[in-house]
This record gives sequence, C-alpha cells and structure tokens, in this order.
Amino acid sequence: MDEILYQYNPWWEELAFNEDLKPRERYLSKLRGYLDNKQIISLTGLRRVGKTTLMKLIIEELIRKGIPPKSILYVSLDDYLFQQNSIIEIINEYRKLHKHKIEEKIYLFLDEVTFKQDVHVQLKNIYDSQNTKIFAASSSASMLRDKNASLTGRAITLEIKPLDLEEYLYFKGITLKKRDKQLNKSYFLDYIKDGGLPENVLNPSREYLMNLVDDIIQKDITAFHGLKNHRILRDYFMLLMERSGKQLSINKIAKILSISPDTSKRYLSYFESTYLIHLLPRWGKTNQKLLSPKKIYASDLGIKHLFMGSRDLGSYFENYIYLVLRNKKTVYYLYENTVEIDFYTDDSILIESKFYSPLNEKQKALFSEYPANKKIVIDSVDKLDLLYDL
Repeated sequence: MDEILYQYNPWWEELAFNEDLKPRERYLSKLRGYLDNKQIISLTGLRRVGKTTLMKLIIEELIRKGIPPKSILYVSLDDYLFQQNSIIEIINEYRKLHKHKIEEKIYLFLDEVTFKQDVHVQLKNIYDSQNTKIFAASSSASMLRDKNASLTGRAITLEIKPLDLEEYLYFKGITLKKRDKQLNKSYFLDYIKDGGLPENVLNPSREYLMNLVDDIIQKDITAFHGLKNHRILRDYFMLLMERSGKQLSINKIAKILSISPDTSKRYLSYFESTYLIHLLPRWGKTNQKLLSPKKIYASDLGIKHLFMGSRDLGSYFENYIYLVLRNKKTVYYLYENTVEIDFYTDDSILIESKFYSPLNEKQKALFSEYPANKKIVIDSVDKLDLLYDL
C-alpha cells in the first residue's frame, strides 16, 4: 500500500504545486474558515464539479502555511487497490509509514468516501479517537443521509456547484465591462453549450459530458444500487432532460418506459441523489407541497444541452435562474387555477423568467394580483443582476 499512498501524495517527496488549478474563491474562503475547528468538512456535489481540485488547493495552502507535507494524506477511496481496506486501515498504514503518533495532528483528505461501507461510523471513530482534521468528499447525497446520526454535531456539509455565468467567464479569461453589455446574451448562449463543469469549460467536449453522464449512471446508480438495466436508466435520464423546467409526472414516465410507478419514483430519487437533477416543489399548504408534481431542473446546462440542443432557450434561462436562486433562498413554483409563475421564495418574492419575451395575459393577471413583498420579471440576460442582488 505504501507505493500507492506515495503516488497520491507527491508532496511527500517534492513540493511541486500545480499552478494551472483555477481557484474558486467563494468556496476556498469558506473552507479556510473551517480549518481551525475540529469538525469534519463534507464536500458533496456532482461528479467532476471540482471537489478534488478544492481539496488539492487547500492542501497547497496548508503546506505554504508550514504544515509538514507528510502530515497530510489524500486518497481516493474508489481506487480498486483500496477495495479490501477500510478507511481506518488505510489511515493506520499511513501513520505507520510516517511514524505519526495518535496524538500528532494529521490532515485527512478522503475522496469518494461513499465507496466504503459504514463510512459514517468509521469517520465518527476516527474523529473521536484521533487528532485529525478530516475533509471527506462524495458525489452522492447518500453522504448526507446519516441514518444513525453518527456524525451529528461532528460534520459541516458544503455542496460544490457548477460554475455560474460569472465564474464561467472568469475561467474563460473573459472580463466584460459595462460598455460591453450587448455581449451578455452571446456569452450566455456559449455558457448554455459548455455548462459549468470546470474541466469542460476549459476544454469543451461533447464526449467528456457524455462520458460523465455514463459514469454517473453506471457507477453511482447502476452499480451502487445493484441494478441491471443500464439502458433504461439512460432513457429515463433523457426523458428527464426533455422535461426540465416542467412539472414532472412520474406515472407518465413509468408508462413510456414500461416500468412501475414505484420503480419510476425510485429512479428519480437516484438521479437527484447524484446531483444530476434538482426538484422544485409547489408553493402552498403542506399537502400541496407534498402531493403536487415537482418541477425538474438540470444541475448543469451543458448536460441539458447534450440531450436537448439549442431548442427552447427560454427553458435554459429559467433553469439558470433556478440554479442561482437555490444558492440564496428556499424556493418553490406557484400554480393557481392552471396558471404558473416560475418561482416564489419563502420570503415572499415572486419571480418570473422570460427569455426576451413578455408574460401572457393570464400570467400578468396572476403576477399582479398575487400578494408578495417583491415582484421581479427577468426577461433578459442583462437583468440577471436583479437575482444576484437578492
């Protein structure tokens, strides 16, 4: 095991930092703020969204601050060579390798932790019995589902999300001045095609995104849940992308694919747990929130574009507005007497998305009559600033 540990941790032998890694300061600043407390930092989010890069950047910062390089361990637990080892066994081997006593503080960066059984119990035992600072990353929301509450009070969860439009332009090396406002729409259309996954933004490739979706379906859904029919899951996901921005009928999808409604519901939960999609409930009384169909949104516009192409640009714009809103508010959709308004927040802000088009008459009536503390129509890329200021 010693050889593979050295491969994962080149800083043990030479301090060569990767200057090409693009920092995402909004997340790095949060992670820095967590360094001095004992709690486990749980990073979750879509595969290839940048969790590993953030961990590597924090490792570099720790070394620059004077933390001994051999006091830092990074491993990816989905590696086949670790298949027979528990997390605790890997850490014990690491301690033996560098002669670290239990009371000596070590920094553990554990990638893809949900590939290990009883991960919550193992992390709890390490947390309680050793002098550690743990960063644990997962591409599955099952990391959040700690059924036995083993990590209650011991962990802080941070979801890493795809790049927004502002970060996208930064990664592309594009700076827009106010006088360049007329270019906003053109760059937004580029962003729709590329999406917000950092590697794909830097080197756009349809094949990259297709492989990513296949990886998630095969590894995080099919294999993880012991399913057999990979093809039907791919078809299911295509139907989800076609319906993004719309109310979703689990029963209709079940009928199209000749599966049971229960199976359809279960498959939907798998796609949500891997962060490929997000579900938006309806605003209303508790029974309306629970029983009404949810609207579905893609977590990354580039993945949506992979299946949908450039048709219905309004749905991309609405999807983007949702992704921005979910970073800021608890949000719902509003549905009254067969008329829908896109978003209603828990602090009574009504928001309608229109991509260079007006509200229809029924929407205008509901929009003007419905009680709200604030009402916003976002009908162009130039007006996205109204969202950022919320």
